[in-house]
Amino acid sequence: MTVLAGPGQFGRELRRWRTRRRVSQLDLAIRADTTQRHLSFLERGRSRPGRGMVVRLAEALGLSLRERNELLLAGGYAPVYAETSLDASELGPVREALDRILDGHLPYPAVVVRPYGELVAANAAFGVLTEGAAPALLEPTVNVLRLALHPDGMARRVVNLAEWGRHITGSLRDRARRSPDPALDEFISELDGYVPDVEPSADHLGFAVPLRLRSRDGEGEIRLITTLTSFATAVDVTLSELRLEAFLPADEKTAMILAERN
Repeated sequence: MTVLAGPGQFGRELRRWRTRRRVSQLDLAIRADTTQRHLSFLERGRSRPGRGMVVRLAEALGLSLRERNELLLAGGYAPVYAETSLDASELGPVREALDRILDGHLPYPAVVVRPYGELVAANAAFGVLTEGAAPALLEPTVNVLRLALHPDGMARRVVNLAEWGRHITGSLRDRARRSPDPALDEFISELDGYVPDVEPSADHLGFAVPLRLRSRDGEGEIRLITTLTSFATAVDVTLSELRLEAFLPADEKTAMILAERN
């Protein structure tokens, strides 16, 4: 059941998000095409926002679709953005498109994940990353971030674990600063416990931090860089939260190793 809140809660939530984004009332008012006076009244609960105003403020604050729905609820309105199950027929074209992209990326690994690393789909080259991992870490639902840093997962094969681990936890901390979530804070603390407490090295390519993996006997080291893709124009919560992470060879030797495997 959807529970609608009142203007008092909306004012508190609006102020919390504005403070979190480090935006002044004047700047937010300009971005949302309103006045600072009206914004002040909204934050103090002296005025009730219209539905369109809530949406404009959420957009101006750069909130995710899920967060925009929550702000609408705080203002006393039903959510605007649907959250469709990925298995639903409406998202059939999305699933087909993702499958084509995953297959087309072979022989290099690629995965589709939800927030905080929950695995949705992977191509056949995913085994390059899971090789030697404990079966418990590969049981549904797989979390690729935990898999990457856990001592029973990829960590035992990651040559530059400290540097790579800080790349992962740093990205999560950036997210936590923008969108606070106690569950995310707890997850970051868990991952921090897996990362060695040493200074990261300067061993990188000059444009990206590579993932350096020990490979099978005789193959040598696999060096990968990653790209992230999202649905920029999504208006469905589920779709907006999906991320495609594609791994690319960082050198010719890695390209040859992966090509020979497939």
